[in-house]
Amino acid sequence: MHIIVVGLNYKTAPVEIREKFAFAKEDLPEALAQLKKTKSILECVIVGTCNRTEIYAVVDRMYLCGHAIRGFIEEWFGIPRQQFNHHLYVKEDEHAIRHLFQVTSGLDSMIIGETQILGQVREAFLLSQKEKVTGPVFNTLFKQAVTMAKRAHSETGIADNPVSVSYAAVELGKRIFGSFAKKSVLLIGAGKMSELTAKHLRANGASRVVVANRTYEKAVEFADKFAGEAISFDELTRVLAETDIVISSTGSPGLVINRQQVESMLHLRKSKPLFMIDIAVPRDLDPHIGELSNVFLYDIDDLQSIVESNLAEREKIAAEIEAMIAEEEKAFDEWFKTMEINPLINALQTKASRIHEETMESMLKKLPDLSDREVKVIRKLTKSIVNQMMRDPIVRFKEMAGGKDGKEAIAMFSHLFALESVTDGQNEEEEAEPMKAGAGRANDKLPLLGLQLQEALARS
Repeated sequence: MHIIVVGLNYKTAPVEIREKFAFAKEDLPEALAQLKKTKSILECVIVGTCNRTEIYAVVDRMYLCGHAIRGFIEEWFGIPRQQFNHHLYVKEDEHAIRHLFQVTSGLDSMIIGETQILGQVREAFLLSQKEKVTGPVFNTLFKQAVTMAKRAHSETGIADNPVSVSYAAVELGKRIFGSFAKKSVLLIGAGKMSELTAKHLRANGASRVVVANRTYEKAVEFADKFAGEAISFDELTRVLAETDIVISSTGSPGLVINRQQVESMLHLRKSKPLFMIDIAVPRDLDPHIGELSNVFLYDIDDLQSIVESNLAEREKIAAEIEAMIAEEEKAFDEWFKTMEINPLINALQTKASRIHEETMESMLKKLPDLSDREVKVIRKLTKSIVNQMMRDPIVRFKEMAGGKDGKEAIAMFSHLFALESVTDGQNEEEEAEPMKAGAGRANDKLPLLGLQLQEALARS
């Protein structure tokens, strides 16, 4: 088994590309089901945020699965792979594992140490688990990644100073106006990003906050939290005429405000500047809005310069988290290798138990006069011999399997104990025949063994 991640993010693709590959929340169950049906994919999770779309998978064949996942992306979004291949990154095994830890802890985010991504990854995993497309590998890995990220945030304090996309949007507004006092702000959307934005706006003295949402009741509920005003989408054009700054963050698959809407009310503003910040992916605001006079449009990628100016301290702390990630990688690697070798160890123990039982049956036929107590003692002693003989090989096997030549150790262990059927699907009964023959030859010495055991019983 292998772990793979195929994706694109703010480093590899601009927002106009990322928005084309954003999964609608309501479509994710169907997407996960379709992805899971892809040949050789054993487990899968789809992580989608404003800055990334990533597909994590446990696969049985690495090369073919990378190709198959690209095919899934091509089919789902209806975009030829030639148009997006160069934006994709593919990470395998330990690189994929490290990447997930970096994502959950906020080290792979536009804003180092942001906490929102942790919740988004957790939600993506829980949905995949609910849809029954995860298994033992991802159930362990994603839980470990989420737990580690929580510990990293609490122990290092990397998130103590608020630096997020919503924070950066508010900082941009402050740079433009100097202060939010006596300024009117329109928030479009009532999700988590807008909630964070509203908190930062209130903390920075915004005098009027208006909230617009497709579901008016949700806008009212949101506005009540922050002493704001709620409006429906039908009122957007009217409110735009009296707003100083617009910050939009919805989950809409298409544009929320187009150029014509803004252009139609500009005469009402009497040349008063309008600043619009779009932090949604796919974008909410028509990119052509920025061409209008006295309208200044910024999208999520424009926030990068603000983000970079706030990251010096977080970059120092990031080194501490990288050390924590290294420890978690090692722990998962040890667990993963144990998961791979457990079937072999179980097979050996099962095989040894079967041989032991067959030998006991043969001995009892040749020594029919043994009492129940004698049979019980013999069974216990011989079982102890079998367990002691296996103990050291199993301990050494675990040590070797955890080393750099682990795969060779697994193959050698399988071959030495004739357990190839566990790894390659051959019939175990056929492989076990040499061992059975050996057990038969050992039975020839049972009379002598019986005498020795009877002497031991007499002494006990």
